[in-house]
Amino acid sequence: MFFVDTLEFEGLGNRSYLAGGAAAAVVVDPPRDIDQVIAAAARRGVRIAYVAETHVHNDYVTGGLELARVTGASYLVPAAAHVSFARTPIADGDTVNVDEHLVLRAIATPGHTPHHTSYVLEEDGRGVAAFTGGSLLIGSVGRPDLVEPRLTEQLARAQHASAHRLAAELDDEVPVLPTHGFGSFCSSSQAEGDATTIGKERETNDALTLDVDTFVSQMLAGLEDVPAYYAHMGPANTAGPAPVDLTPPRRADAEEIASRLAAGEWVVDLRSRMAFAEGHVAGSFNFEGEGKLATYLAWLIPWGKPVTLLADTPEQIADAQRELARVGIDRPAAAATGDPAGWIRSGEQLASFPRARFADLADVRQGGDEVVVLDVRRDSEREGGYIDGSVHIPIHELHGRIGDVPDGTVWVHCAGGMRAAIAASLLDAAGRDVVAVDDGFDAAADAGLSLASG
Repeated sequence: MFFVDTLEFEGLGNRSYLAGGAAAAVVVDPPRDIDQVIAAAARRGVRIAYVAETHVHNDYVTGGLELARVTGASYLVPAAAHVSFARTPIADGDTVNVDEHLVLRAIATPGHTPHHTSYVLEEDGRGVAAFTGGSLLIGSVGRPDLVEPRLTEQLARAQHASAHRLAAELDDEVPVLPTHGFGSFCSSSQAEGDATTIGKERETNDALTLDVDTFVSQMLAGLEDVPAYYAHMGPANTAGPAPVDLTPPRRADAEEIASRLAAGEWVVDLRSRMAFAEGHVAGSFNFEGEGKLATYLAWLIPWGKPVTLLADTPEQIADAQRELARVGIDRPAAAATGDPAGWIRSGEQLASFPRARFADLADVRQGGDEVVVLDVRRDSEREGGYIDGSVHIPIHELHGRIGDVPDGTVWVHCAGGMRAAIAASLLDAAGRDVVAVDDGFDAAADAGLSLASG
């Protein structure tokens, strides 16, 4: 009998897999923090014999090289990937024996990258699981525009062909187990549901239901901005990432926090947006630890800028540190926990700003007050409808465009509240009067706010 265990990383919208038999297993697309992978194998009582990468990742730093080193596993990396470390090159049709009756077979599936490779786990010659990485996803495929702009259309066409190859070679009941598609910006669109099979994808996936020209034109038209930190992930993975250091960062007192802010460093408050709005260190930014911390902090922060973390508890700091290490923010400069009053110097006051609902915004507008409404959603979200007269600056552009926000009190909103809280903290740190709208966008129309579209 075989098993497949899923390791889910909600912050990045990715999954890794541990699969094998009674004695040995393979790990597919492991995370940077390999301790949990080793723990999963220990729970199963299996030896990690192989570590397999479907491609050189653009959205996170892999733990594959270190995991192979620590466990003595063979490190399977697509032969066509240009890397600077020793590996076992794997090419189309190659197989390895994972355990008794279990074979892992490589299938070349270019598209997400030119060298992308999927792996099929076969039990006694029958496919029982397909690890599709950034190729065939749940209801979608991996985006083809992360390697080189001149290759985008060519890779999009390759994605279509690769999806058809997988569908042709595998039975309908074979589970499709992708790495991307659960919130990752590596997906060309987001997954609906969390499980699928070749048969389900054959019926519903555009790559398998549309002709290639229609598929390519629709996919390319729907691609959105790429997180800025992606530019650093491929080079890190190609060079061979260093082992991760998750030891606690040094403790910062109020004087050090103030000094780091004065030096232009980032001080990031991981607490809930409600707690941050109520009272925070002036100049700090709010990226909720429970939100998509790694994605949005890594996207917005100038690369290499030192970051100090603030949180309620040491456990929250540790969780954030783990998340950030996955995207190459390896060591916080310092950290502080506990009561925010202890993060400011004697005689200073915590800063704050109000939170509101869309109904409050409607009341203010009806009362005749002139306020700035700032929409920080993505372009595709705004196309579905926006508040008439609002200013649009997507959250990932705001830090560099604070000067584009008109004068006046800024009521900032997104689709649900998390990104609005980030934006409000950026504006507050810049000295702007801000109100964070913490509400679902559907409530805007219900509140009587006039919406426009297009």
